[in-house]
Amino acid sequence: MTLTRPADPPFEAGHASGAYNDHPLRQEINDEVHARPYETLRAPARASHLGMFSGRHGAEADRAAVAALCERYGVAPPEPGAQHLSADFGPFRLKWERRTELSTYTFFVEEGFEAPFAAPPLELLPADWLAALPGSRIVAIHLALEPSWAPPRSSEALVSLFGGNTIVGSHISGGAARVWTDFRIHDDGFSRILMRDVNLRERQAGRAVQRLLEIETYRMMALLAFPLARQLNPELNDLEERLAGITERMTRSDHEPDEHAMLSRLTELAAHTERIGNTTNYRFHAARAYHAIVRRRIEDLREQRIQGLQTIQEFMGRRLEPAMRTCEAAAERRESLSERISRAGDLLRTRVDVALEAQNRDLLDSMNRRADLQFRLQETVEGLSVAAISYYALGLVGYLLEAASEAGLALRPGLIKGALVPVVVFAIWLLIRYVRSRIARQQEA
Repeated sequence: MTLTRPADPPFEAGHASGAYNDHPLRQEINDEVHARPYETLRAPARASHLGMFSGRHGAEADRAAVAALCERYGVAPPEPGAQHLSADFGPFRLKWERRTELSTYTFFVEEGFEAPFAAPPLELLPADWLAALPGSRIVAIHLALEPSWAPPRSSEALVSLFGGNTIVGSHISGGAARVWTDFRIHDDGFSRILMRDVNLRERQAGRAVQRLLEIETYRMMALLAFPLARQLNPELNDLEERLAGITERMTRSDHEPDEHAMLSRLTELAAHTERIGNTTNYRFHAARAYHAIVRRRIEDLREQRIQGLQTIQEFMGRRLEPAMRTCEAAAERRESLSERISRAGDLLRTRVDVALEAQNRDLLDSMNRRADLQFRLQETVEGLSVAAISYYALGLVGYLLEAASEAGLALRPGLIKGALVPVVVFAIWLLIRYVRSRIARQQEA
């Protein structure tokens, strides 16, 4: 008996792709990890990198500036809403990236050079276009990537390239390249990075260059919060002293504190602190995020020490980390101050509430005493009313008896009046009690 494999069912074209209902954001979120690819670079090459701070609402203006440059060189402009463009303009290549608060423009030229930082790629750009770039310059770097076959530079030659400044450098990418910089702004307004190809592949070189440029870009963006933190510290000192004075007055027992005046001062302190928070929270949170990116990019470099030089990680640890801790301390102080003001306000409001409750209790006690007094006066008045009404009632009865006696009836008016006194008084008392009880029932109803 021979076993045969059953024939496969016929394949219906398009069945697999049409069987699912894709999420409307699937393609967009999948493409996000591919949205900003690394450049490919072959030594020798140079780059000029600009970071223009245009703010959180400057994306459209930045995109329009890139589109204007594309129009001059006959290059397809970025699409509406695009955050990235990488294109060959002929004399140079441009990589434009729009970030949250700034746009970066990196211009690449792959050609030989003798002086790494003379005649940079930025000189190939139209001067009027550069002058019209939106925003203010926050980052400016010239980077040179020299080939492995170029003559090695001595320590003295490296120092002269960076104007005699102290150099920071290391082996990066597992020893596939060397990099030197001084993290200073030179007379031309640009920082300088020299990178030497040892055994870099083209995409590896592009990744290393982008990481170095991003380290400097995000370092500057993170440090935007540092002057703000130093400016904020004296103001926080003053607010903390004012809060301490208010809490000290709250705890003193030598005089009765004015709770309402202190509550007004606490409200003013709270409003001042919240105003500070509204103007600084975004910058401090952004600095924390930028700092985290800097540390991540430094880790990605996989640095190895060059004898006698600080590594980039060591330099950042000595210079950037203290500044970031200052920013974090200022942010934490403001948050702590806000919480302390809130607690002091709650305590003071509790004291005010207790004082108001005591006043209300005293007022109720006074009202109760007044009501009790009125009740006693009412009972006294009722007793006097019974006597008065009885007197007048007996007077009327006396008139009737005297009239009957004069009419010839054998009556003794005085004796009858005396006998009727307790009867009239009791009847009047019952009548008043009945009227009062009826009024009380009507009020309860």
